[in-house]
Amino acid sequence: MIKKFISEVVGTMLLVLFGCGTAVAANKYVASAFGGSAIGLAFNMLLIALAFGLILMALAYTIGKVSGAHVNPAVSVAMLIDGRISVFECIYYIVGQVLGSVAGAALLGFFMGSYESLGANGFDTASALGASVVTLPVALVLEAILTFVFVLVVLTVSADSENKGAGLIIGLALTVVHILGLPFTGTSVNPARSIGPAILTNAAGTLARNQLWVFIVGPLIGGVLAALFYKFIIVEKEVKRRKK
Repeated sequence: MIKKFISEVVGTMLLVLFGCGTAVAANKYVASAFGGSAIGLAFNMLLIALAFGLILMALAYTIGKVSGAHVNPAVSVAMLIDGRISVFECIYYIVGQVLGSVAGAALLGFFMGSYESLGANGFDTASALGASVVTLPVALVLEAILTFVFVLVVLTVSADSENKGAGLIIGLALTVVHILGLPFTGTSVNPARSIGPAILTNAAGTLARNQLWVFIVGPLIGGVLAALFYKFIIVEKEVKRRKK
């Protein structure tokens, strides 16, 4: 069990470091190179989305052999509901994921030489689309929907242990939800991913920490709904089809 715990700590640390690190670096250096143009912003979004998707794919094919590479409390809760892990394992995983996120954010701040920006999620005035578009309800519902899609993909493709393409599909799923969510909230779909950067960032006072609950509640709701949809719609339909 300790190997699974360490894998989740290291995996989440790397997810935050590579994903949020790319976001911070791209927003600081790449965007300025394009003078804040629409082309620059679009290129930035693609870079960030790919960074999150590719690092998760890498983790799926490495630590996935040890812990399943959840690196996300929403995924772990969904796996619990589907009966793939126990309550104790779920708590164990989540503790490791949160610790990994804090470690990843700490490393990012160290590498950047500043804790002013660590890729924390945000809505309202912290959203790229502005306060008039991304209100609290919009952020909450969007995060739930994005997480629903992502976790549903994870549950479905990981059900078959022989599916060699599962890591690729999961990485692409994380990429596509980031492409939509980035301009709205920065895309969380992962409470652990949001916790580390929000806790350690110095930017905008306590704004990131005050808004953090949305990026915990929204993804958890999405994860639970995905697990229920998978269990009672996808699996039940497959069982009925086989009986026929």
